[in-house]
Amino acid sequence: MGSSTASKGLLERFQAVRSRSVELIAPLNPEDLCLQGMADASPPKWHLGHTTWFFEEFLLKAPELTPFIPGYEPADPRWSFLFNSYYDAIGERHPRPERGLLSRPPIAEVLAWRGQVDRAISQGITLAQQDPGQPGPAAWLELVELGLQHEQQHQELLLMDLLDGFSRNPLEPGYGPEPETLYESGWLEGESPWLSHQGGLVEIGHSGLSGSFHFDNEAPRHRQWLEPFAIASHLVTNGEYEAFIADGGYRRPELWMSEGWALVQQRQWQSPRYWRGDGEFSLAGRQPRPSQAPVRHLSWFEADAYARWAGGRLPSEAEWEVMATGAGQPLPQAFGVLWQWTSSPYRPYPGFQSAPGAVGEYNGKFMSSQMVLKGSCFLTPEGHGRPSYRNFYPPASRWMASGLRLAMDGCPGHPDSGPNPC
Repeated sequence: MGSSTASKGLLERFQAVRSRSVELIAPLNPEDLCLQGMADASPPKWHLGHTTWFFEEFLLKAPELTPFIPGYEPADPRWSFLFNSYYDAIGERHPRPERGLLSRPPIAEVLAWRGQVDRAISQGITLAQQDPGQPGPAAWLELVELGLQHEQQHQELLLMDLLDGFSRNPLEPGYGPEPETLYESGWLEGESPWLSHQGGLVEIGHSGLSGSFHFDNEAPRHRQWLEPFAIASHLVTNGEYEAFIADGGYRRPELWMSEGWALVQQRQWQSPRYWRGDGEFSLAGRQPRPSQAPVRHLSWFEADAYARWAGGRLPSEAEWEVMATGAGQPLPQAFGVLWQWTSSPYRPYPGFQSAPGAVGEYNGKFMSSQMVLKGSCFLTPEGHGRPSYRNFYPPASRWMASGLRLAMDGCPGHPDSGPNPC
């Protein structure tokens, strides 16, 4: 689980985050709420049910941590089977590829359940904050924070999953223009192309000392050695990626990892996930595709192939984090635009210790088959991103709001191969 210092505003933030999830489904029709376009996605109604299950399961069913909340009655016990995601310690669960078949419980019952849980958690926050220095209330308040961060992750996922589902409808329905407006605000022009770093011994990971929240997988803070490198000041654009396609990028096996090349052939990839002719499908429906906008919805394999074609590489997560934390100059487009692929597999940091109990499964299931993304995207809730954040997806996934930033060894304009070319 994560770490946080309980604040006086926790109750207000809890109510705001929970309300935001319900607001996200307001533009949808009832038929949209069970939409699941692929096995990796989940319907909007499931997201609302799962995030509510999380609070009930980990906070309201934990007698050693939970303040006495009179009158709370847990939901139908069968709902735990429906809304558990991957917690083996909790028990069996409904198969992920079949979440779109869950027409019941109806959304009215899910929303009523959310209200019941919200009232109980709100009461618990008030009681726990009366004596937050005691181990039980303090641990419980930390779980509230974890639940809020978890729900913000699902707010982002709900919209990305919805985009995938809408993209499969021949009518090309749109969700609304607001998310795209946020995306457009992150475009850059006129930036110097490269930012250099002289390398050396650096520290990455969350320190845990500031009192701000972090997930377990962001810690412990540790040292890494970096050789001199440079990182692009901007994300790769649509226009730059179009040049890759025009140069036969999807037809040249020498540019691809072998597994990626097999996928290109098998799935007939010819462009990013939502490109359609001269336009692009988005949450706002089919839209023009500006050449200066950052290219998005790329798999790791596509990002890696482009980097090789461009004569560069993907940055490691350590390189990205060092540059995003103020290595002399800010890193443009680090947050609020697109998640950015790195070359790093999703593995635990040295000294990582998983939290005890079922909650330890939240970030304790490390996988070498998934790659780390850094930053945040235009769908990420405000305040949810930080330099140490480690997002992760399989390298073939490309339905997320993912882009890429180039890196290279050494420093541009400094051909010297000595120890300090920058």
